Amino acid sequence: MNATNAFPIGTPGQPWGDVEKRQWLEQTTIKRSYSEEVVPKIQALSSDFEVAQYGQLQYDNNPVGESRYPLFVLKSKTWNDAKPTILITGGVHGYETSGVHGALLFAQTEAARYQDKFNIVIAPCVSPWGYETINRWNPDALDPNRNFVANSPAQESAAVMKMVADLGVSILAHIDLHETTDTDELEFRPALAARDGIEYLKGSIPDGFYTVGDTEKQDDELQKAIINSVRKVTHIAPADENNQIIGSDVTQDGVINYPLVTLGLCAGFTDCQYCTTTEVYPDSPKVTDDECNRAQVAAITGALDYILAR
Repeated sequence: MNATNAFPIGTPGQPWGDVEKRQWLEQTTIKRSYSEEVVPKIQALSSDFEVAQYGQLQYDNNPVGESRYPLFVLKSKTWNDAKPTILITGGVHGYETSGVHGALLFAQTEAARYQDKFNIVIAPCVSPWGYETINRWNPDALDPNRNFVANSPAQESAAVMKMVADLGVSILAHIDLHETTDTDELEFRPALAARDGIEYLKGSIPDGFYTVGDTEKQDDELQKAIINSVRKVTHIAPADENNQIIGSDVTQDGVINYPLVTLGLCAGFTDCQYCTTTEVYPDSPKVTDDECNRAQVAAITGALDYILAR
């Protein structure tokens, strides 16, 4: 690994204040449209799901993008409290494109096969501002996927947590759809180090799909089922020379584990029995955007088929 402090905002060794956060925000730009690329796909599913607005992001002093973003959830029309409930989240990091469109593709193509067994809840784009700016953070320079905590300061995280609490049911399984991209090392991790006033240690990006399970609820068989389902669509990330992926020990082919609740990660907030975070690598020369979306679908179906077989 190489140490560097190359991020252009802030003073090395000093955490950002309001001035630096504003400088970071003002250098972001809108690159695509949530209202044109995502919302119509959500609304088009109204014949198969109940489409509901569960909240609205409000960034009144945001100079980049909209000041308000409606947040939508898809819920089974055949809801029955006696059935177990499955939660699928995408776009917690808005820049991770296949998380959003993979969730919607599952709703379009595969969800009907599971509606008689499960209540299905899908929040396909948790962070629409991040989607539009292709960003990991929200306008407050907060990472929603480190803020699934009580009294969350991240609007995106707080809104999803409230929506799930308002369902009034236990969540059996939570599948959180993510990507690991080249920009994680080129932009987002250097920005994180600069924001927090710490040294950036360069890492490496694995070429392929992997999952992140829960250290506190390690379920090797669930993760194995997901990996085996996804490998029919795309390749699985190999371990590095230290038998690690992004600095964490590989427990089996394509699987690492994090303490999800401790880190405030999305997949940990529901206290569910079955959970996973998927990680697609869209920058690989071996894949297309369609394959990335289908890999997310395969991860969901692999998990649900495993649960049904229990």
